[in-house]
Amino acid sequence: MANEDILMVRLNKLTGYISFLDGIKKYTEIEYIKDPFIYGSSERFLHLAIECAIDIGNHIISDMRYRKPETNRDIFEILYENEVISLELKESLSNMASFRNILVHDYIKLDRSLVYNIIVENLDDLRSFMKKIIAYFKP
Repeated sequence: MANEDILMVRLNKLTGYISFLDGIKKYTEIEYIKDPFIYGSSERFLHLAIECAIDIGNHIISDMRYRKPETNRDIFEILYENEVISLELKESLSNMASFRNILVHDYIKLDRSLVYNIIVENLDDLRSFMKKIIAYFKP
């Protein structure tokens, strides 16, 4: 069984990152794109939120002795295979895992409008992931 303390620390961190990102929604896309403080901090907190989801998934996979993931995207495929998350959530989180690579490695040509739209439209996917993880371990 997954270590509940480790999961709770990561879930609490993820909650904090999402809360910060929710605060970004008060800015228009133009304000967001023009202010390096806003977009820079947002990009970092989005990266950290995605890292938390990846870490949580890896922890569960390891503790439950599921097959080893080959990539970050694979983490969410494995969670789906083992009925931890839904197909829809698997797709969304897999895309976020891929986007994490863009945030980390392709930051020079990062599309700030895309980041803004992810923050505005996709944070509920991370919230859904948290709820699924909690429900899976505390039915």
